[in-house]
Amino acid sequence: MTDSATRAPGIRAVLFDSGGVLMRPIGGRWNPRADFEETVLRHAAPVPAERFAEAIAAGERFPGEAAGTPEIDTYHRVLLDRLGVGATGELLAELRREVPPSAVLELYPDVLPTLTELRRRGVRLAVVSDAWPNLPGLHEGLGIRGYFEVYATSAVLGCEKPDPRMYHHASEGLGPDPAHCLFVGDTPALVTAATALGYAGLFLDREGTRGDVPSIASLTDLLPFV
Repeated sequence: MTDSATRAPGIRAVLFDSGGVLMRPIGGRWNPRADFEETVLRHAAPVPAERFAEAIAAGERFPGEAAGTPEIDTYHRVLLDRLGVGATGELLAELRREVPPSAVLELYPDVLPTLTELRRRGVRLAVVSDAWPNLPGLHEGLGIRGYFEVYATSAVLGCEKPDPRMYHHASEGLGPDPAHCLFVGDTPALVTAATALGYAGLFLDREGTRGDVPSIASLTDLLPFV
């Protein structure tokens, strides 16, 4: 754990990124959902596995090329177009149908103990995530929605990190000024962006990549900072 330039007196709130910090996809793939191939094949002729791989790769590039977080149907249309499969209303509805979050997502083991301890200490909590609007519902299904007072999600705010509006929406909703808020994320550049705005920041380095920003290896390691 490194803490130089990170300790700040009177941290009263923590802003968490979500994916890679609080939860991860079962099977290792965020998007499309793990049942994408199975769902498509129920509506289309057989599609070679390599075509699925190409479509998924196109989907990975698409959010970065789009202005803001695209709607889920728009994202699925990009994949289906690459597959040569018609984006019927029925298929799109099935691809976005609700499934129990626990069927496709899981919490990291250090999440619940850390959130519980932070709440015991009276620390206020928010989420700052480039995500679709259903993120609070996913957290509800995983049992952590009640810990967070504010959600700053890109699909709702119309901007993505490192846009200052993402961080400010969360801290302003909680109350403390940035100097009394700690942002925890799994991307060093986004932690650096937060600190440039006056927030304390920690890079959650679960993979041991040893970035050049103050880092912790586990969420429990942030407790000494608050």
